[in-house]
Amino acid sequence: MVFLFIFNANYKTSSKTPMMDLNLINKRAVVCGSSKGIGLAIAIQLAELGANITMIARDEDKLNEALSHLDISKGQKHHTLSIDFVSPDEVRSVMKNYADRNPKIHILVNNSGGPRPGNILDIGADEFKEAFLQHLVSDHLLAKTLVPLMIKEGYGRIINILSISVKEPIKGLGVSNAVRAAVANWAKTLAEEVAQYGITVNNVLPGPTETQRIEAIIEDTARRAGKTIESVKKEMEDEIPAKRFAKAEEIASVVAFLSSPAASYINGINLPVDGGKLGCL
Repeated sequence: MVFLFIFNANYKTSSKTPMMDLNLINKRAVVCGSSKGIGLAIAIQLAELGANITMIARDEDKLNEALSHLDISKGQKHHTLSIDFVSPDEVRSVMKNYADRNPKIHILVNNSGGPRPGNILDIGADEFKEAFLQHLVSDHLLAKTLVPLMIKEGYGRIINILSISVKEPIKGLGVSNAVRAAVANWAKTLAEEVAQYGITVNNVLPGPTETQRIEAIIEDTARRAGKTIESVKKEMEDEIPAKRFAKAEEIASVVAFLSSPAASYINGINLPVDGGKLGCL
């Protein structure tokens, strides 16, 4: 058997082949829930790529403390906004005033602390209402304010930090399962409407991540099951093929890529970042 190999000596890799474009210099990113945890990790990574960051959370003192962690080596100017996402009127008012003063917005990261753990029949109507205000309604109001500015810029990235419960409901997280799925479907609908303007809308679905949120879930599970915190944590880690929880920085890296010019043709997806925990594709 004879194999014929043909080698073209004149072939050269083009020096003009573009590198992956992760540059966010002169882009402004609004990052919600960025005083701690995943939100803070996202703000830090976007700033390292050159973005100007507007950090949003309820606690103004924690926001100002978190602000000191952001890179300013590329001449960035970072801001903070204190907003209670349970109040639609406050979200509308604060964001309108902000948009009037900052008309060039390119990236929106919707991220908010999850509802308290608990079985779904133990949850009252008021808790469902508060959760939908905090997540779905606030995300919608932010988008209504900022999408027109993205359209003018010809560049937009909306990334929603949700949960793997969008694909597979998590036991003991009744309210979160419901509201995360609602936001995911809202996002998919929005993605189809704004793609023509150079705007993408995607959902990042973290699995268990080393944050205060997972600590609260572990404590609640241990209490209800009559187990130790250590045993519950070990059981949860054993369910993950990677045998560990994610670090907030690992979630942030995915968000940073989706925020970049390199991700311009990724739109309307649910992207799990879970170490392989989900049993579905």
